[in-house]
Formats: sequence, C-alpha cells, structure tokens
Amino acid sequence: MTPELKQRIDEIIQSSPIVVFMKGNKLMPQCGFSNNVVQILNTLGVPFETFDVLADYDVRQGIKEYSNWPTIPQVYVNGEFVGGSDILIELYQNGELQQMVEVALAS
Repeated sequence: MTPELKQRIDEIIQSSPIVVFMKGNKLMPQCGFSNNVVQILNTLGVPFETFDVLADYDVRQGIKEYSNWPTIPQVYVNGEFVGGSDILIELYQNGELQQMVEVALAS
C-alpha cells in the first residue's frame, strides 16, 4: 500500500466516530452483509458515515490490507477496527456494541 493511500484511508476513518467501509451506502447497501451492518447501526440510532468501496478500487483493496481483514464491510469506531458483519451482529446481540458506540460518541 502506498503512503498516500494509507493516509487517505486514515483520513476517512478519522472523519467520523463511526465509519463503515461497505458496498453501496447507508441509503442503498449493495450486499446483504453491508445491509446487516447498516440495519444494526440504524437500530442503535447512532450517526455514522459510510464509504462505498465499489466506487473506489484502490480503497476497496487497500482497506483489506490496512486492517488485515479480507472482507467488506469493515466497521471502525473511534478509529479502531471493530470487524465485519458477523462480529457486529455478535457485539450487538451481547450488548457490547451499544456500549462501544456510546463511548465513541461521548468523546
């Protein structure tokens, strides 16, 4: 990954307390896994930003290397990689995600 691409991804992640790299956007998710993440965050009623990896091939490939995680979507809370769809579902079901986002939005 080029230093420029790493810096660009850093800037996207820092642009909001909750950022989702996904296929499509929060209004029109383009895959079921991305839709799961959007639905969970909407259920929590928290503000979040999305980045459509389908619109930017460099970021689509680079984010996988950046996080060392092979799949999309990828969720970042306060600049920290949380995981993808399955992990978000698990964190939501056990109540950890709610606490994580409350802390992120309070800071």
